[in-house]
Amino acid sequence: MNKVFFFLLVLVLPITIHAAECARDAGTEEAGNDRVQALKYKLIAIASILLAGAVGVSLPTLGKIFPALSPENDFFFVVKAFAAGVIFATGCVHVLPDSFELLTSPCLSESPWGAFPFAGFCVMVAATATMLVDQVASVLFKRMHFGKEAKVPAASDGEKVGDHEGHVHVHTRATNGHAHGAAFGDEAQLLRHQVISQVLEIGIVVHSVIIGISLGASENPKTIKPLVAALSFHQLFEGMGLGGCISQAKLKATSVTIMSIFFSLTTPVGIAIGFAISNSYNENSPTALIVEGLFNAASAGILLYMALVDLIEVDFKSARVLNNLKLLFVCDVTLLLGMGCMSLLAIWA
Repeated sequence: MNKVFFFLLVLVLPITIHAAECARDAGTEEAGNDRVQALKYKLIAIASILLAGAVGVSLPTLGKIFPALSPENDFFFVVKAFAAGVIFATGCVHVLPDSFELLTSPCLSESPWGAFPFAGFCVMVAATATMLVDQVASVLFKRMHFGKEAKVPAASDGEKVGDHEGHVHVHTRATNGHAHGAAFGDEAQLLRHQVISQVLEIGIVVHSVIIGISLGASENPKTIKPLVAALSFHQLFEGMGLGGCISQAKLKATSVTIMSIFFSLTTPVGIAIGFAISNSYNENSPTALIVEGLFNAASAGILLYMALVDLIEVDFKSARVLNNLKLLFVCDVTLLLGMGCMSLLAIWA
């Protein structure tokens, strides 16, 4: 009988611990619930985060009003380096650990969630997909560009009227070729910045909506209160990084306005959605854990790829930065400062 009892205990104990941990998490949340007080902090959070996001994303795009924020100014590279550090730390310190924690929660079944590292796999897939989008956009642009050039008729021999005139004609065509190559390079770089700005916004928006829903669904003032300041700084810094990419993309004023408003509204809208579903939302339910975990992992993959490949590498290996040791040093310091500041915010959010 003792052996049978021990055997049953071994079988039941993991299930009991699993249920107890999920219940404990839910009970801890309910113990400090105060719906009225929580609503006050949520309204403050919506206003504060909305203002911080709008200011952050607008600052780099005001280069025409403030020359220091123009992409042609060295100060712009310094600000963008800080913002790149913020985005890199967001992916590494904030989003990625959350995805691993959610997808390895004891509230999920052991099979398949405990048998395979879905968080890491989803990060890999999202980063690879981002790279492919970048590649496809570049390839399509080059084919469209060279397709148009192929339709331009070449000069015939009859147009050459003499050796001297022929020499001038060839020289002119060579000069135009260099100018044309430079123009093509500028157009390709501009397209790259446009792709970067739009893909980066997707990664940031996904994460922003999720943290907004989590905050809006909570009824515990002690949980919400520290998040108000932390998420406000979070949106301010992320907005600066996104705004820098938008300003370099040289989009039309309408597109810039739409992208800026869309970014500014994502977290406040997420808070409103979370508040609307707070009565039925259970953050420890398998569905919530899986959806949030997978979306966080995808967002982390996008942010890590964009921060390393399209922000840090592009700017820090540009001729302008490498040829100016003072600017390179300042960019290195501000990059580390951005990483450090965003990492510290992980204590509260």
